[in-house]
Amino acid sequence: LKPNVSAIVADLYPEGGARRDAGFSVYYMGINIGAFAGPLICGYLGEAIDWHLGFSAAGVGMLLGMIQYVRGWRQLGSAGQPRDEEAAERTRALRSLTTGVVVVIAIVLLMASLQMTGVLLFSILGVAQVTGVVITVLVVLYFSYVFLFERLNRDERRRVAVIPILFVAAAVFWSGFEQAGSSMTLFAERLTDRSAFGWEAPATWLQSVNPLFIIVFAPIFAALWLRLGVRNPSILVKFTCGLVQLGLGFLVLAWGATFATEEAGVSPMWLVVTYFFHTTGELCLSPVGLSSITKLSPKRLVGQMLGIWFMASALGNLLAGLVAGLIESLPLPQLFGTVGFIVAGAGMILLGANGPVRRLTKGLN
Repeated sequence: LKPNVSAIVADLYPEGGARRDAGFSVYYMGINIGAFAGPLICGYLGEAIDWHLGFSAAGVGMLLGMIQYVRGWRQLGSAGQPRDEEAAERTRALRSLTTGVVVVIAIVLLMASLQMTGVLLFSILGVAQVTGVVITVLVVLYFSYVFLFERLNRDERRRVAVIPILFVAAAVFWSGFEQAGSSMTLFAERLTDRSAFGWEAPATWLQSVNPLFIIVFAPIFAALWLRLGVRNPSILVKFTCGLVQLGLGFLVLAWGATFATEEAGVSPMWLVVTYFFHTTGELCLSPVGLSSITKLSPKRLVGQMLGIWFMASALGNLLAGLVAGLIESLPLPQLFGTVGFIVAGAGMILLGANGPVRRLTKGLN
């Protein structure tokens, strides 16, 4: 769903340029209306009543989203409709999709049977580590296939060569950003004073701070990209700003963690300020990344390339979970500080590639 919806947004702005960047920022704001409500509703139901009810509410929300889309798709005009040159490919594409689904189901059934018979024993940690390797291998194989067999012309080859760089940068970003659902929420639960007027707010509610900031600042960033026009920073400069701001947020939290004890929690403002930096970083990287992938990809591969973009998010989430697992063995200032320096350092390294990447994307608005 996610890569195809993003491709539809790209079709709404066929001219590309800053309007598409701005359009993705507004689209991103819409997503975060749900992200704001989700922790408030699901988190409250889970913490106060029962986690089964909390997760069920999330499923209901997803169903409502699909109903809203089906009822409103007529407003999108021709966006997302198959093009004439794609019609002949539909049979082959459906055959490939069917084959892929069958293969995945077969693999899942095989793994389940091996687990049940005791031939192989899987642990959550082991599955996460293996999945990270699988994602990386699939991405390498996909790009190898595209370069060897997709008959790219010279400009397409140069632009597609930029996408693996964005993939790595995005995976690093999400590996830090997605601490929000793990180590940062544990920090909120164990070491943050959430009491007000004799009532303690659920720890999950602090996860709504980031989407609230997104809703507030996405229109501002959209207007900024339009206002800058031809003076817009390059893709990698925006990505660098995103990674550096993410790193600054973690350094703020590392500083706040030095004051935290289980007996006396720190002010939630440490997390609020951290989320502010993470949000401004996210707005420099995520909607811009979505927009950039649609510009860099050959039109026939936009959906697939957006799928690769979301695989970077998946890899980042896996890494975030593995890093968060260190929360029991590492002091929090050290954990948050290390993550902060790594992601900010990755941003500065990325900036060094700005010149070569600008040459590869020459002529792209």
